[in-house]
Amino acid sequence: MRRLRFVLPAALLLFLAAAAILLYRPGFGPQPVVIGGTSVPHVPSLDPERVARGAELYATNCGACHGTELEGASNWKRSLPDGSLPPPPHDSSGHTWHHPDGLLLEIIAGGGVPALNSKMPAFGEKLTPDEMRSILEFIKSNWGKDAREFQWWITGTSGGE
Repeated sequence: MRRLRFVLPAALLLFLAAAAILLYRPGFGPQPVVIGGTSVPHVPSLDPERVARGAELYATNCGACHGTELEGASNWKRSLPDGSLPPPPHDSSGHTWHHPDGLLLEIIAGGGVPALNSKMPAFGEKLTPDEMRSILEFIKSNWGKDAREFQWWITGTSGGE
C-alpha cells in the first residue's frame, strides 16, 4: 500500500510531463509563419460573428461589383475601353491576399487608386472602421490556408495595419 502511494503520484507526474512535452513541441499548436527566413506570429483565428456580419456587409456594398461569390468581373485582368480595370475577385484566385490589412482597409475607406486605373468608390463615409474590418474578415474566410498565411506574413512584415 505504501508503495502504491509513491507510484501513483510518480506515474501522474510522468504522464503530465510527457503531455507537456508533446503539446509544446514544434509542430503542435499555433506555429509562426516563416517566409524567406522572416517570421511573423501564427495566423489569428477568424471571429465567426465578425465573418457573418462581414458577409452581410459585403453582399450589400461589394457584391454587385466584385461578385456575390467573390469571383470578380470576368476578364478582370484586362483593361476596359476607358483604361480602367474591372473589379478583381476577392477569393484566392485574385490578388487581394497579396496586400497587407492596412492597405486593404485604406482602399475600402478611400476607394481605388486612380493612378492604377481603379474606379472603386470610397466607403469611408458609409461604413465604420469596424464594418470595414468585418468585410475584410469575411473576405479572408474565403481564402485557402496558403493565401491566409502569405497575407498575414505580408501584414506582419509591412508593419501591420
